[in-house]
Amino acid sequence: MYAGSGLVRFEYKHLAFIGEESIRAAEASECANEQGMFWPYHDTLFLNQQGENIGTFNEPTLIDFATRLGMDEAAFTACLDAGQYRSAILDAQREAGLRDITITPAIVINGQIFVGALSFGEFQTVIEAELADLQGGE
Repeated sequence: MYAGSGLVRFEYKHLAFIGEESIRAAEASECANEQGMFWPYHDTLFLNQQGENIGTFNEPTLIDFATRLGMDEAAFTACLDAGQYRSAILDAQREAGLRDITITPAIVINGQIFVGALSFGEFQTVIEAELADLQGGE
């Protein structure tokens, strides 16, 4: 447990680099988030990848994933059709480009960019060091 104002904030940003299907999949995961199902939907997308822009993540399939996860299909479809998350996803792409992030996963912790998957221990070490720096400045 850390005292003081040291906080850790986790923010997930989509890096939809591989075309329209990856953008639509990212939009769909945000629609899933509206129903509290971001991570199950995210995991379903990753488990069902078959290639880049070959029709795997077409709209009927994205809706089917939501239905199979028990989401409200009408609400999910309305969200997806509205395109309300598209600009945020495109903004995340631009931000990644400005940081020269071109592959995933990429993790940014207080401005430090880590490319590739980090183990829990690696995350823990970096975050604890950042928290210690915050506490040292109090």
